[in-house]
Amino acid sequence: MTFGVATSTEAQSGQARRPVSVIVLAWNGLDYTRACLDSIRTKTDFQNYEIIVADNGSTDGTIEYLKSQQGIQCVFNGKNLGFAKGNNIAIRRASLDSDIVLLNNDTEIIQPDWISMLQATAYSAPDIGIVGCRLIRPDGMLQHVGTYMPVDTMSGEQIGACERDINQFPGSRDVEGVVFACVYIKRATLDAAGLLDEDYFSYFEDTDYCFKVKSAGLRTVCCGSVRVIHHEHVSTRVNGLRQSTLFEKGREVFVRKWGSKLLAERYTHKIGWHSLMNFPTGYAISSRELATALDRNRVHVAYKYVYGPGTLFPPEEPKKAETPMVDVFRSRRLDTHRPQVVYGQGDIFQSNFGDYKVGFTMLETDRIPEEWVRQANLMDEVWCPSTFNAKTFRESGVTRPIHVIPLGIDPGYFNPHIHTSRVFDGYTFLSVFEWGERKAPEILLRAFNDEFRSSEPVVLVCKILNADTSVDVHEQIRRLELKGSGGRIHVSLNHVVPTYQLGMLYRSADCFVLTTRGEGWGMPILEAMACGLPVIATDWSGQCDFMNVENAYPLAVEKLVPAVAKCPYYHGFRWAEPSYSDLRRLMRHVYMNRE
Repeated sequence: MTFGVATSTEAQSGQARRPVSVIVLAWNGLDYTRACLDSIRTKTDFQNYEIIVADNGSTDGTIEYLKSQQGIQCVFNGKNLGFAKGNNIAIRRASLDSDIVLLNNDTEIIQPDWISMLQATAYSAPDIGIVGCRLIRPDGMLQHVGTYMPVDTMSGEQIGACERDINQFPGSRDVEGVVFACVYIKRATLDAAGLLDEDYFSYFEDTDYCFKVKSAGLRTVCCGSVRVIHHEHVSTRVNGLRQSTLFEKGREVFVRKWGSKLLAERYTHKIGWHSLMNFPTGYAISSRELATALDRNRVHVAYKYVYGPGTLFPPEEPKKAETPMVDVFRSRRLDTHRPQVVYGQGDIFQSNFGDYKVGFTMLETDRIPEEWVRQANLMDEVWCPSTFNAKTFRESGVTRPIHVIPLGIDPGYFNPHIHTSRVFDGYTFLSVFEWGERKAPEILLRAFNDEFRSSEPVVLVCKILNADTSVDVHEQIRRLELKGSGGRIHVSLNHVVPTYQLGMLYRSADCFVLTTRGEGWGMPILEAMACGLPVIATDWSGQCDFMNVENAYPLAVEKLVPAVAKCPYYHGFRWAEPSYSDLRRLMRHVYMNRE
């Protein structure tokens, strides 16, 4: 996934700075129409545009209001012709050399360069056909930064819906569809793909047009740097219509037109995915993201929850899914003739019952248990996320083919443009970890407390997860006998942050630090780096695949020591002991050299 951030000055080159016809469709809702037009006229710095209002038979004073307005063209349709036909009539009235912006009457413009930015994005490449934007609800929550169509439901999903707007997906990127509450359509696109399909009365006409544009060889792009407030469903609400009824009618037309084509063309491969998705853990979060990414890359994923004797998870997975696609994956039938991937700890590989079996796992020590080796050798191939794991698996006796499949982050949610929400004044070190020996929290807390003084404007924030109810984290911290005059430490225990807001957590800090004794991959390290933070982390195990002296601050290892965690499969293996003195040096260094 790549992002390109267009600027308004780019609209001055090439074909840009073309005239634009802004078309506002209204059907009652006078107060919204008035606010929409006022926002366009007072908040738009683009010079070469016209406003056309198409009224679909309003009876609430809208027509009288429009007739009193100067500087706008009006199209009075006399009755409600629906979204597609009402807009098409107005498009035909627009200047023949102008591009088109369709704008709902329940939208409000909030940034002066909105047309300039949409136009710059539209003309940043010749094959871009239409450009949508970031739609914000009045309460500041996100409605949309693009759409996609799950073929199982044919109901459509809005990317980012119901999330807090933290500037996720900040640039411009290709999407399957956009909501036409605000959309920029190039004149060349209209020439190539025609007008909106008038078989639709309301709903799905925007998705239909995006697919039609794609069939014409043009792309749909969402410009995340343009924000427009959308009150949403105003026409159905003020006119006393059932939104669900109109939605289903639109869906029926869409399925009749596109259903068989999408079902035939959407997927080129199938896999079964045995894992966990509905828990606030690294495995579950990465499992959900991997499955979703596979689906968007034309791999049909059928999901089955699996747990094993070495896990802390219950036999039943929570029913409520964090994302709609999890329910879609769960509803699909597993095809045992297709490859089956078990993504989880190595002691659950034997639950794989496919004709072709893949085991995908990781561990943080210099060897893996004999039972893991036995089950790995039952697979047709083994995946692991790092070269560290590949070496460990081979040296432990795994003879099956081993492939390194790196994990990753979604740059839409982890990038330096994510909004920050700072809690503390001064410099903030952040550490995110599960309490236990593997993360060496005692080294981190002592080193920070000893290196800094309470009078210095610096704090260490530890976001800690502790699933072991037999462990009292606060009591273990008290036993460290940290000095009151030392560096200030703030502990957040078992506070679950929504997955999409994790980037905001990193962006609230100045430096990420993790005194891990071993990682199969090191996802928090990668997430923090993607958000633009300097990172201090132990120079050993999985994270060494992407972390080095050129892009981070590797923490020296004193020696390899026996793994002493409670889990029995660590017995006899080793991991790294991070250096207390080097940690103090590195924290002081980044604090004093912030540039």
